[in-house]
Amino acid sequence: MDRFRCSNSKYEKERYNDDGLGTVSSDEQKEVEESVSHYFKYFAARSHAEKESFELPSLKREQHLLFLKKGLQHLSNSYECLDASRTWLCYWILHSLELLDENVSDDEISIVSKFLEKCQCSDGGFGGGPGQQAHLAPTYAAVNALCILGTESAFKVIDREKLQSFLMKMRKNEGSFKMHEGGEVDIRGAYCAASVARLTNIMTPQMFDGTPEWITSCQTYEGGFGGYPGLEAHGGYSFCGLAALVILGHGKLCNIEKLLRWTVNRQMRYEGGFQGRTNKLVDGCYSFWQGGALPLIHMILAQEHSDCLSSEKWMFDQDALQEYLLLCCQYAGGGLIDKPGKARDFYHTCYCLSGMAIAQHFAGGKIAHLNVLGNTENELKPTHPVFNIGLEAVTHATLYFNKLPVPS
Repeated sequence: MDRFRCSNSKYEKERYNDDGLGTVSSDEQKEVEESVSHYFKYFAARSHAEKESFELPSLKREQHLLFLKKGLQHLSNSYECLDASRTWLCYWILHSLELLDENVSDDEISIVSKFLEKCQCSDGGFGGGPGQQAHLAPTYAAVNALCILGTESAFKVIDREKLQSFLMKMRKNEGSFKMHEGGEVDIRGAYCAASVARLTNIMTPQMFDGTPEWITSCQTYEGGFGGYPGLEAHGGYSFCGLAALVILGHGKLCNIEKLLRWTVNRQMRYEGGFQGRTNKLVDGCYSFWQGGALPLIHMILAQEHSDCLSSEKWMFDQDALQEYLLLCCQYAGGGLIDKPGKARDFYHTCYCLSGMAIAQHFAGGKIAHLNVLGNTENELKPTHPVFNIGLEAVTHATLYFNKLPVPS
């Protein structure tokens, strides 16, 4: 545990002008580093004071479970602003519980399944809540949530024929997808469509004709992917683009070396977490959006360069990421956060835990390797880096749906 340190003078000179005045972004970066440094120093001081019983970073599992279980049952009025994201709330909470290895009761499975059924639209796809317009993003969230629930009744909620029809309606001639009827076209649509089509076995060659080429056109000069051709590289869009290419069997179509270079450089060298874009601040959610892309990159590169790749580690500092999440992103009352000083929410809880699971579990070789920082009780269940649901959930869903014929 030797990472707890302050910024050194050489680093300060690199980040600031000769006159000592920084830009707005560099000032914000300094504030974040000072905030993170406080947490690192506090933990180091406690550990030094308790030499006989050296304290290890620990996951506040019970507090997180209380926060998540309460959210699954009841949400306060402050969540009204997320009325169009109710399917997402189901997914974020269920996946977080899944990672924490917490079972959901039969009654809860039934209640959530029936609620998600109300969110399914008559013409296919899911809206963010009952009676809302079908949209690819909440469709992805609803399908993932139902796959996590994993019962036959949950699987049967999905109307596969109408879902297939909805995806075809969202498809554009060049292979891109709009998010909803009359909505924007961006790379999220391609990923959401590919993910739900693969999990539910409704994929056809016509559905994704030209899609890999369109996705590749979104890769920028930096190496990451933008939401649309010509836009700035972004961690969330990069994950969506790469994961969609992997699902469609065209991972090598993009410039994977440039993507690797861009992605690994998004890990902050002081904080240990990831930023979403160049010159942006660290954010806990990118632990998955950036960290989750690296197993996919590893897998693609291993097809031709297996001798050059580690058989035990991903290509980022897994310990540093876990330190940031455990020391700086855990809210005292349960839930995880973006960075120190931010409020807890289910979105960041889900993606911080997802990123931590990626950092803990390596499965790039013949033998899986576990790399849990701190207490052994910190270990999470592994998540699938393509779909971001549990490995068992992916297996059960594909076994069930692959027995069914692809709708014609």
